[in-house]
Amino acid sequence: MPQPRMRRRKLLTSATTLTLGAATAGVWGGWAPAVAKPEKSKVVLAVGGKSALYYLSLTIAERLNYFKAEGLDVEINDFQGGAKSLQALMGGSADVVAGAYEHTIRMQQRGQHIMGFALIGRGMQLAIGLLKDRAEKVKGPADIKGMKFGVTAPGSQTHMLVNNWAAKGGLKPSDIVAIGIGAGASVIAAVEKGEIDGVSQADPALTILEQKGLIKIMVDTRTMKGNQELFGGSMPAACLYAQPDLVKKTPGTAQALANAIVRANQFLHKASPDEVANTVPEAYLLGDRKLYMAAFKNVLDTISPDGIMPDDGPRNCLKFLAEGDKNIVPDKADLAATWTNEFVKRAGQKT
Repeated sequence: MPQPRMRRRKLLTSATTLTLGAATAGVWGGWAPAVAKPEKSKVVLAVGGKSALYYLSLTIAERLNYFKAEGLDVEINDFQGGAKSLQALMGGSADVVAGAYEHTIRMQQRGQHIMGFALIGRGMQLAIGLLKDRAEKVKGPADIKGMKFGVTAPGSQTHMLVNNWAAKGGLKPSDIVAIGIGAGASVIAAVEKGEIDGVSQADPALTILEQKGLIKIMVDTRTMKGNQELFGGSMPAACLYAQPDLVKKTPGTAQALANAIVRANQFLHKASPDEVANTVPEAYLLGDRKLYMAAFKNVLDTISPDGIMPDDGPRNCLKFLAEGDKNIVPDKADLAATWTNEFVKRAGQKT
């Protein structure tokens, strides 16, 4: 009798898999992700500016061993900015990126396809600040012509936000200067030395500079209210994205990554600021624990609670990109091919 029971269990498992496949038919051209253990346990993940609150869910997943709990050995390579981590993915030295969703649209416009599958930020969570003496001379975006802005890295979302602001004043991207200064402590140092006129960055550096009276915030997307005012709704920011083969050929690995990120998102929506400060590396606090906790409380509602892409997110992101970059042609965009919610929906059922 034992052998027939085993065969019956295998048949039931196969039937369940087929049912899941049928339910998700049509996604990515008929492909349906499987629920399985990771096919690829060793994963190289690239990120640009990991210490920023923009990527907090990634840090939480790492520090609380959520990746390990999913059977993954994740090697995290931290670059100066999102554009650099994208280069690592396209060059083959990284399997997956924690980076801005906008890169999926931008690369598609260039004929290179990447897919997002686990959302970290449902709001942009960035802000533009001008050094106090420069801010006094700026009445609107037209007045920033010729100014130098410290971004994480040229081509990153921090850079695109400045370009978008400049465009609202009738300026071209070439009318301003973007200088890569990384994230975190290097941002504070660049402002204190007066090497730049302004910054486009993420917290906690912005809150610390603001509290020190060194900058004046001109554009702010660190709350969902700010995103609503600027973009008319959600603006997908940090997420996990990869080349199509990761999600198509190793769906178990993609599922494990999504599970860890969704679990981290959920932790952040339940944790106290003190718990978060206790979990991240000491260096991430930038020498001021209380300001770090205040910055976390300020951006919390921009962190996705479930990893799911909001319905209006891709459209708002495309509009944002087209406003600041004339090379973006909205009619060419296939937004459905830049994202899938399949993995995070299953992760939500698991958690």
